Amino acid sequence: MKSRYVEPDGLLFIELTEDIDHHETEILRRMMDNEVERYMPRKVILDFSRVLFMDSAGIGLVLGRYKFCKMLGTQMEITNLKPSVKKIFEMSGLLKIIPITNEYAKRLMENPCQS
Repeated sequence: MKSRYVEPDGLLFIELTEDIDHHETEILRRMMDNEVERYMPRKVILDFSRVLFMDSAGIGLVLGRYKFCKMLGTQMEITNLKPSVKKIFEMSGLLKIIPITNEYAKRLMENPCQS
C-alpha cells in the first residue's frame, strides 16, 4: 500500500498495490486507518489500479474503512477498478454506497503515491 496526501484539497490517495484476500486485510486495515487518522482528510480515494483479485475479506476491509471514514466525517471514493474487481463491488452492493470516480485518475498517474 502506498499513500499520498494533498493538503490544499484535503485528499488522501491510497493505492492498493496487491491483491486483497484474508491474508492481507489486517495489515491493510491498520495501515489505512493510521493514514486516515494521521491526516484527517476531507476525502479518501482508494486506487485499485494494481488489484486483480479481491475476496470477501476485501469487501469487509473496504466496508469497514468506509464506516470508519464516515464516523470521522470523511468521504470515500474508489477509482481504477479492474473489471474482475468491479464485478465483486457490484455483486456485494458496495457501489450503492461508495461512488466510483475517474476525476483523480489523471492526477494519480502524474503524481504517484509514495510508500
